[in-house]
Amino acid sequence: MGKSRFQYRKNFWLNASFLVLTGLSLVVALVLAHRLTVKYIENEFNNRKIDVLEETLKPYNDFFQNRVPEISFYQGYLDSASAVKYADTILRKFAFVHRLIFYNTEISNHPIKNTYRFYNLSITPRAIYQFGRRLSPDSIVLFENSAGSTGRVREMDEFNRMAAKFSGYISSADTTRFPVSADYIGTFYNVTHNRVTFMNIPREEDLHTFKDLMFRDLRPSPVFEQDIVSFLLNPARLQVRNNHKELYQQISIKPIVYESMDTDPGLLSIDLPLSGAFADYKLYFTSSQAYLEKEIYRRFIPVALIILLIYGTLILLAYLIYRNLNINSRMFKLQYDFINNLTHEFKTPVSVIKIAGNNIRSATRLSDAERSHYGKILDEEADKLNDLMNKLLSFTQIENQSIRIKKEKINLDQLIRNLKDAYQIKYPDFSIEYSIEGIEWFYSDPVLLTSIFRNLMDNAYKYSLPGRKSVSIRVFTEKGRLVMSFKDQGIGIPKSETENVFKKFYRIQNQYNQQGSVGLGLAFCKELINFMNGQIMLKSKVGVGSEFIVILPIS
Repeated sequence: MGKSRFQYRKNFWLNASFLVLTGLSLVVALVLAHRLTVKYIENEFNNRKIDVLEETLKPYNDFFQNRVPEISFYQGYLDSASAVKYADTILRKFAFVHRLIFYNTEISNHPIKNTYRFYNLSITPRAIYQFGRRLSPDSIVLFENSAGSTGRVREMDEFNRMAAKFSGYISSADTTRFPVSADYIGTFYNVTHNRVTFMNIPREEDLHTFKDLMFRDLRPSPVFEQDIVSFLLNPARLQVRNNHKELYQQISIKPIVYESMDTDPGLLSIDLPLSGAFADYKLYFTSSQAYLEKEIYRRFIPVALIILLIYGTLILLAYLIYRNLNINSRMFKLQYDFINNLTHEFKTPVSVIKIAGNNIRSATRLSDAERSHYGKILDEEADKLNDLMNKLLSFTQIENQSIRIKKEKINLDQLIRNLKDAYQIKYPDFSIEYSIEGIEWFYSDPVLLTSIFRNLMDNAYKYSLPGRKSVSIRVFTEKGRLVMSFKDQGIGIPKSETENVFKKFYRIQNQYNQQGSVGLGLAFCKELINFMNGQIMLKSKVGVGSEFIVILPIS
């Protein structure tokens, strides 16, 4: 008993330890997964700003790399009418361009006063126009040089810068090789604060001509057309494209020197400088802690579900292993009880037979009464052994489907009456009542059908208290099937055991089941009924009795 308790306690603590360790490791895994997710989101918050910057500057890069150089397609012949169309296209497509300054420029070696001149080369604007949104018609023309005077306008500073860069490039240019892109950027572009100015890139032969005009004393040359367009940009109209809304709650464009005065500890912020003409500004990213928590949990939940699935699978496997071990333990116990009870069932009649044989052998003379008594004992015990062996053999044959049903025409009244007479001779205190309704003959295997009756009648007698050993048998038909009811007044079967009693080698552990039982009676009966394509049901109440209902097909 002590060993059994020790084994049970050991298994309990082993199972408890496994569950505790599994639970703790699950909690640790979830906590680590949450922390890693938080760290991952923080890294994403710091790193994904580059994606937003690139996406936001896509229109500007397209404008700078593709649309600005389109001026060169005109080869210096961009007049005011063409400039209007070009400006309209730019203003409609790029909202951050709020104004264009068009310099209709002339290059020659004419000695023009009040113009930009480098050696013999003169660069002067014939006219200056501005184009923008909602400009009044009288403000479009900023300057016209029809009278031969340059005048003084604010945009002349930008013109002079471009003229100086162009002149310096012509003076030092190697006309034996074709200019590279680096030369273009440094010479024909001027990128300043919120402004991009571009000069038409002349052809290679024009560069030779301009260099000759600059350094050689030539007769007055023809006037060469050269276009300069200056784009004034407004960073406030640059559209911020937040392609990571899950990370950045708000993105705004701020001056590069901007410092937030917000002291909220739950507000995360980071910035990234813009480039090109917007280099004096930056993208300012802000997100509240609560806003990021939503994204953290959105990403954490799938990870947590995967972890729970893994642990659930482990626990399920552990449960299946535990159940398998438990079933094996129960099967071992059932087999042990079966062998023990079977040995007892064989040993008892063998012992009785041996005692009766010794008495007969040692007796010098036997009376007729003694001879009849010993003969009855030997016959009864031999029947017990034969019945037990037949039951085991039949059980095996039924399980292996090695027997066939031999149907015969059976008179049910005669069958039950013969069984009643036999049982009342064997058990005088056993009260048997029966009734048959609506059927007289039944086609079935008489041996198998008799075995069903014997097992259920034996069960009714064996598990009934003295003075209440009785069984009421009722046979009737219902919906084309034969129904047989066996109702006793025995000790009854708990509801939790109604399925187990039909299992092989299973015995209910109670005070009425200690005299020894193999645990095959009801299991054998169920196998027989299933073999005959029938079914068996049990209704029972502890202390009141049980009713076994057998249903067999008539045809």
